[in-house]
Parts: sequence; C-alpha cells; structure tokens
Amino acid sequence: MERFGEGYLEERKLVKRWAGPVPAVVSLVFTLAIFYATWWIFQDPRGIMRMYTPYVGYMYCRWWLVMMIWMVYIFDYWPFNRKWLENTHPLVKGSVLTLISVVILLALIKGFFESFLGNFGLAYFNPEQLEKLPGVTSFFAAEYACLAILMFAAIASWLSPSWVVAMEGAPWQKLSQPARGFSILVLTFFMSTVVYFVTMHSHMGILYHPWQYFTSIAPPYWGDFADTVSGNFHISWIMCCTVVVWLVETIWERYPFCMIKNDWTRRIASFFGIILIAVAMHFFLYFAQELTWGEAIRGTRRDFAPDWRWLHVGEMAIFFLVPSLFLNFYCGNWPKKFSLPVNVAVRTVICLVGAVLLYIVYYKTSHSFLGTQKGFSHPQQFPMIPTIWLINIWLAHHWFMDNWPAWKMVPKTQDEIAQDHADMKERIADVRVTPKYVTGVGVGLAVGVAVYAVVVMMLPAMYQAIDIIPK
Repeated sequence: MERFGEGYLEERKLVKRWAGPVPAVVSLVFTLAIFYATWWIFQDPRGIMRMYTPYVGYMYCRWWLVMMIWMVYIFDYWPFNRKWLENTHPLVKGSVLTLISVVILLALIKGFFESFLGNFGLAYFNPEQLEKLPGVTSFFAAEYACLAILMFAAIASWLSPSWVVAMEGAPWQKLSQPARGFSILVLTFFMSTVVYFVTMHSHMGILYHPWQYFTSIAPPYWGDFADTVSGNFHISWIMCCTVVVWLVETIWERYPFCMIKNDWTRRIASFFGIILIAVAMHFFLYFAQELTWGEAIRGTRRDFAPDWRWLHVGEMAIFFLVPSLFLNFYCGNWPKKFSLPVNVAVRTVICLVGAVLLYIVYYKTSHSFLGTQKGFSHPQQFPMIPTIWLINIWLAHHWFMDNWPAWKMVPKTQDEIAQDHADMKERIADVRVTPKYVTGVGVGLAVGVAVYAVVVMMLPAMYQAIDIIPK
C-alpha cells in the first residue's frame, strides 16, 4: 500500500554539506534573499504588486501558511508518493509543491470565500457585494472582505495543526491517505467555522452603520470584559494558540504532554493544555504593555487603545515563533545533550532572547527596508505580515526543499528509524516523578515566580532605556 509522505519528515535524514554553523548561516542568507525578493514583488507598498494594504497581503500570507499545513501535516504530501519525494531534486520538488499550494490558495479564496460564500451567504466575504452598501468605498470593501477571510485563516492555522500535534490525528490516525486527510480537514474546517462565528462574526457585524443587530450579536458579548468591541481580543489568544502549537511541536518536543501514557488522556491534555498556555501568554503580554506604556484607555486610538493592544499581543507572540522555528529547522533543535526538560528550558530561553532582539531590530528598521510605517500602532505597521511571510518561506524551504542547498536529504534506514524512536522513548522514560524530579519542579516554579517578579519590576525601566522607535 502506498504511504505517500506519511512519516516523511521524521524519516528523512538531512545531512550538512559543510561543518559547523555554516549550513545554518547559508540557509538564513538564502531564505532572507528569497524573502526580500518575494516581499518586493508581492507585498512591499513600493514594489510591484503592492498587496500590503495591509489586509489584502495578510489574507494571502495567512492562507498560504494554512495551505502548507494542510498539504504536509494533514495530507502527508498526498497525492505524491514517497519515491517522488525522496528522488526529486529539491528545486523541482519545492517549485511544484509551492505552485500547488498557491493554486489551492487562489481557488479557496476566489472560489469558496468570495464567489460562493460572498454571493450566496455572507456579503462581507465579497468586496463587490460590500461596494453596493452606501458609503463603503472600494478600498474599505476590499479591506473588510480580506479581514473576514484572514480571520478564518487565523483560526484554521491553530486548529489544523492542533489536531495532528495534540490529538495525533485520532480517531483516523490508522486510515490511509487521502481518507485520513479529508477526515481531519472536514472536522477542523467545521471547528474553525464554529469558532469563527462565535469570535469574529460579531466583529464584522459592527463594522457597518448601523450595527448589524439582526445578523450578529451587537455589541459583542466580550465588550465589557476586554474593554473593546473589537475582535482583536480574540485574534490575540488565537494567535497565541497558533504559536504555542508550534512551540510544543518543535522546541518542546511535545513535552510535558508526551509523559502521559494513556493515549486519550495525553491527547485531550495536549489539546486543552495548548489553549491554557496560550491564554496565559495572551493575558501576560497585555499586562506587559500596561506596565510599559500605562493603562489602556477605552475610546482612544493607537498605542493606548485596548483593541490595538490586544492585536499587539498576537504580534509579540509571532516574534517568539520566528527564532523557535529557526532553532528547530536549521540548528537541529539545539541543545540535545541534557535531559528533555533541561533541553526544553534552554531552548525556550534562547528563543525568548531571540524574540526580544528581533522585536527591537524590527521596529528600528522595518520602515526602511519593508515599506511599512514608523511606529508601533500605525495602521500600516503590521508585523504579523512580514514575520509570517518569512515563516512561510522557511516552511517551504524545510518541508518542500529539504533545506537545500546547505543540506542534502538521505532516507533513514529502518534501523535508524527504530533507533530514533527508542531514543525518544528513553528520553521520556528518564523523566520520572521521583523525589529529585519533584524538587526540580519546585525549584523551577520558584525561579519562574522570581523571574516574573523581576520582569514586572524592570520592564518599564528597561523599555525606557531602549530607544526602539528611532526619532
């Protein structure tokens, strides 16, 4: 029976062409060059297609991410067989798979959302329908429609990989492709639809005057709690969920959930554990902004507006994801020599430092080379677009091109695959609930509380000491 790409990512061996950090540096330069060239062609307001409006560009950017997740994580590269994946040159393979992802992307956006739903279901998915409303210009019609479509993508980019990472594809994990892929796709698309309607539909209903009382909950139910009627409150925690899914899958190696022996207990704990971690991140990053800039004021705009600050939570979370994926894709998930919990802790600290540095560099320089506007809260300053665009480039490079040219792909032997599984089981087995482990957890909690207290005390002073936005 044809396996297609099932297990391809873990059963391939990427061999460095050069020793030391050279392959990682070469890959970084190579992907940054592709990033900037494609950014200039498709996104840059000074470039050719100028899709960064910002929502038009973000819509395509976000759905491209979802397309690659569907192709690799849900469908296991179906309908391409393992022989083709292993023997095709990375440039050819990358070009073919990328082209297919773009074709599916355009069919979904133009066919399903704009033409079908926009004409027969919800007018706000189609710019032409919105332009029929009094006072809605073509620019805002396009922005509103793209906003609705990308909001759906934001939810799908969390739930689609979650069912594979957390739920392990159950209960269809033993089905062959494409039956398994379509089963997971239908379920996660349905779940995304439900989450969309209870989190984002009301946001769309209050974008128009008068508010759409008969088609949406207006004002939205979260208004008093979040100090805003904007759906950015939900974008915030959903973005954090998207980030946490990939942290669990990459630098955390599914720890600590992998320690749970019972299958369904592990799956449910993983799925809802990801949400709980994301919600904690969601509230802490909002609190960090209040420490830095002062209390948000409902009714204001820009930096002090609660709706922008909720949006900025999602933006800050994405900054954390970028170094995490780089560490996993190009640095071999370094380090690996310690116990699993220590490895995870060290990687997390590295990525946290990397996120802070990237945050500072981005806001100091993005207006110069990306065509964005200077400042944190300018409507044309939308860091989730370039960061996710870069992540998309890395996903295509890592998933479709096997990190070419700095690495070459060699299929693992059955003995190597078995040894990898044995090593992982051993690393998990080494993490036992012993008196020493309990002591370590206690020390870790104490250190965590201490670090939290220090951050809370030092964050305002640290922020004032760093001139992130150049004058």
